[in-house]
Amino acid sequence: MAKERGYDLVEVASNTTPPVCKIMDFGKYKYQMSKKQSSKKTSDIKEIKIRPQITDHDLQLKVKNIRRFLDDGDKAKVTMFFKGREVVRPDMGMKVFTKIIELMEGKFLVEHQPKLEGNQITMVIVPSSK
Repeated sequence: MAKERGYDLVEVASNTTPPVCKIMDFGKYKYQMSKKQSSKKTSDIKEIKIRPQITDHDLQLKVKNIRRFLDDGDKAKVTMFFKGREVVRPDMGMKVFTKIIELMEGKFLVEHQPKLEGNQITMVIVPSSK
């Protein structure tokens, strides 16, 4: 019957009695399955830029954005730039990063701990489901 219509007989569920089969175009089915596999969302890295003298309200807003990125399944990279002589006091920047970690609530992991590289400190946060 499938051959008369120009389709293929495809076994859908083999572990049932009797096995379930479907009359369909197998090439089209394989193409749709490969499209489903390739359309899965990949995680992006979203970057948040902050300064060492950030105010509490601005910091809370940045943390809110980080939470939103993590809820969407993306990674969040927090970058702090130092200008001029600010680089002499990296401990001020590290305090801001510890405050960010304290303000974050929910399921997250710090993939890369805050690290001073040149005139900036970076940290990467990922959702814990990854």
